[in-house]
Amino acid sequence: MLPRILARWLVLLGMLLLAFLGVVTTLNVTVYSASGFVSSYLHTVARQDVDEARRMPGVTVSAGGTDELLAPGTLASLTDIHLVRDTDDGGGRHTVLYGYTIGGSKGTSSFAVEHTGARLGVFSAWRFVHSPQSLLSVTVQNGSGVVANGVTLPIIPAGQTHSYRVLTPSRVVLSHSSTYLAAAKVATLIDEPATVAQASVNIQANPAFVREVQKELDKFLAACTTQKVLLPTGCPMGKQITDRLQNAPTWTIAKYPIVTIVPGDTVGRWQVPETQAVAHLTVKVKSIFDGTLSTFDADVPFTVRYLITFADDGSPTITAQY
Repeated sequence: MLPRILARWLVLLGMLLLAFLGVVTTLNVTVYSASGFVSSYLHTVARQDVDEARRMPGVTVSAGGTDELLAPGTLASLTDIHLVRDTDDGGGRHTVLYGYTIGGSKGTSSFAVEHTGARLGVFSAWRFVHSPQSLLSVTVQNGSGVVANGVTLPIIPAGQTHSYRVLTPSRVVLSHSSTYLAAAKVATLIDEPATVAQASVNIQANPAFVREVQKELDKFLAACTTQKVLLPTGCPMGKQITDRLQNAPTWTIAKYPIVTIVPGDTVGRWQVPETQAVAHLTVKVKSIFDGTLSTFDADVPFTVRYLITFADDGSPTITAQY
C-alpha cells in the first residue's frame, strides 16, 4: 500500500515539477525575455513612472543636463507599444526593436540588452547595454522663455544652450508665445538610447507686434502731414524747393511703409529695416528766374528705419534711425 501511495506522490510531484518548468520556460520567453524586459521599461514610461523607469538595470544618469523634462507633466503620451523584432546577437546580447505612437506621432526605437544572470535562480535577468536616458540640447534665439509640451521651463538666456535629460523614447514640442513675440513649434523625437539631440527655438515678432508698430508708425506719419512746411520737423519726408512758396505746403501719405520687424543686434532690440514709402506734396511756387507761377504737385519717395525696444511695462518704444 505504501509503495503505491509513494508512487502516486512521486507522479504528482513530477507533474507539478513539469508544470513549474513549463511556467518558468513560458515566462522566460515572454515576461523575462529580452523583449519582455524592454516592454516592461516602455510601459513604465507610458505610465509616466519616471522614477521606476530610471531604476531599471542599465538606466544610468546622463552626464550633464537637468531633469525638467523628466517631470511627468512634460512627458508625451506613449501608446500602441508593440514588438517589431527581437534579434539574438549571441553572447547573451539581444537587439530589440519596438514600435509605438508618441505624442500622436509614429516611431520606433532599438534597444541593446544583455543577459545578466537569473532572478531567484530561474528567471532571466537583463540590463540595457546603452542607457535609454538621453540628452536634448535646446538653444533659444532672439529671446528667452520656452514651453516644452505645455510646461514652462526655467529661463534659458538667449543664444545659450541648455541640456535636459530625457528618456528614450521622448517627443518634445518646444514653443514660445508672449504678447509681442512667438516661435514656431519645434518637435523633436528622441528615439535612440544614449544620444544627444539638438533643438533650436527661433523667437520672432508676432503679428500683434507688427500690427502695433504699423499702427503707431501710420499715426506718426499722419501727424507729420499736419506740418505746413517743406521739411516737417522730426519726420522722414521732406523736399527742397528753390522757388518761392506762394502758399503753405500740403502733405499727404500716398503709400504708407509696410512694416516688417526683424531681430536687432542684441537681445531685446528689434528693428524695422529700411522700408520704402511715398508722400505727396502740393504747393504753389513762383519761379525765381522768370516769375512764372506753377504748382508743385508730385509724389516724394522717402524711407523709414526704426529701432524698437521694450519699456519696463512691456510696451514697445520706437526710435527713428533715418
